Amino acid sequence: MSICQREHRYDPFFSRLPLDQGDFGRHKCAGCAYERGYQAGLNRVSILNIEEQVNLIAHSQAGSVRHKSPIVAFAQGYADGLFQYYASCP
Repeated sequence: MSICQREHRYDPFFSRLPLDQGDFGRHKCAGCAYERGYQAGLNRVSILNIEEQVNLIAHSQAGSVRHKSPIVAFAQGYADGLFQYYASCP
């Protein structure tokens, strides 16, 4: 699996996420998880397999995303994407 090199690894936004070092989300990039969830929400994807989505995400142990829950990051991104969708649609 690839290692994330994106700048979101150091975004303090992710510092508020809960710690998670277990199961299928171990060492996955919470920033990439958030972005994947955001796109799913923005596109109003209605059937999701979060474990499958998280397994596709790059690894990262850098900065603000270190040991942060990619599951919560995905869910937050999904919710934010839905809010953005509805804010931009009359």
